Amino acid sequence: MSTEVVSRVVLAEPSLPEVHASVRISRSPLYWRRLLGFLGPGFLISVGYMDPGNWATDIAGGSRFGYTLLFVIMASNLMAILLQSLSLKLGLATDRDLAQLCHENYGPKASFALWVLAEIAIAACDLAEVIGSAIALLLLFHIPLFYGVLITAVDVLVILLLQRWGFRYVEGVVITLIGTIIAMFGLQMFLSRPEYWPVLRNLVIPAPAIVTNPDMLYIAIGILGATVMPHNLYLHSSIVQSRNYKRTPEGKREALHMANVDSALALTIALFVNAAILIVASAVFHRGGYFDVAAIQDAFKMLSPLVGAAGASTLFAVALLASGQNSSITGTLAGQVVMEGFIHIRLSPWLRRLVTRSLAIIPTIIVVAVAGERGTEKLLILSQVILSLQLSFAVVPLVIFTSDRAKMGEFVNSRGMKALAWFTAVLIAGLNAWLLIQTAMGR
Repeated sequence: MSTEVVSRVVLAEPSLPEVHASVRISRSPLYWRRLLGFLGPGFLISVGYMDPGNWATDIAGGSRFGYTLLFVIMASNLMAILLQSLSLKLGLATDRDLAQLCHENYGPKASFALWVLAEIAIAACDLAEVIGSAIALLLLFHIPLFYGVLITAVDVLVILLLQRWGFRYVEGVVITLIGTIIAMFGLQMFLSRPEYWPVLRNLVIPAPAIVTNPDMLYIAIGILGATVMPHNLYLHSSIVQSRNYKRTPEGKREALHMANVDSALALTIALFVNAAILIVASAVFHRGGYFDVAAIQDAFKMLSPLVGAAGASTLFAVALLASGQNSSITGTLAGQVVMEGFIHIRLSPWLRRLVTRSLAIIPTIIVVAVAGERGTEKLLILSQVILSLQLSFAVVPLVIFTSDRAKMGEFVNSRGMKALAWFTAVLIAGLNAWLLIQTAMGR
């Protein structure tokens, strides 16, 4: 097939066609004006790094092990910046998303298997997001958990209707909710009065017990799964193409720089939120002698009395609701990308959202109906471990594709970047293998 024909195929089937190249970019000579046009996709990705699954693992880790697991959050965030940078580079350099390239480069069986694994990851992610929103509705308005799940399933579709007026509206809603989460946890940090020197020390110095203690390792890998999410790698390679930048080498170079700034800024904010959840849990619960607080509901009930501020629990629940709603929006978008890319189902946007949302929400409804309110904390942590186990199946193809000069051209990974990317991929796979061995041995 000639280069001209290939180009026509790429243009005929863009990722998320209703938003592809729909956001105009300023041609101003001022750097900050051009940068503003690129800000957005990184923030949509960042919400996956502060979703209710993070809350469950961070609360469990903070209450049980104090500040020790802060290093895992920092390391996971650095991995996230690296992997999301590879993901956005893949989308910008090839005008394809990760799911599309997997479908085009692997055989039908391998492509189908990767699609199933991606859907499992999205379902696990949605489990955490929807349960988190439903718990927030229960805590704030006393709506039963099952009905809260149904409400969350519907309202995120309403929010996604904003896409009809432009992708910027979706990004605006997401950024507003991120601002809400930051404000709520900024106040929580102030009220909980953490010990800042141990916080800083544990952020940069790893404790050997993280690897040697099976219980700590289980939560650590849950934090990794909650932080670096496989569906975000698929999503970022798609939505970064929503900008109407010049599809030339010069235009792509500028887009790559701006998109990396957007991603790094958003993920740094996510690091603050993610770390703040664990810090608050450690400062309030672990320091107070409550070492087994894993349920979000228990954290809500205990927070105000232990902190000594009547509104602390309400701030906690409002931030949780904002987090769950935000993550559900991006999870639904990721479902669209995965379904279109892997199995090439072409449906009208509203029907595609309904199908992809149903694939993720139905298992969640069943689990909540069976497990009930008291089983949700274990399910939240388990969902993050499942995400971590699925991660290698997205990371390895991502590293392979971005290291392929035929696909990436001048944007191919350098030797140093390739080595760092493969080290990260092997580390993730190794940690997951270690967890499976520990689980099999009954430790």
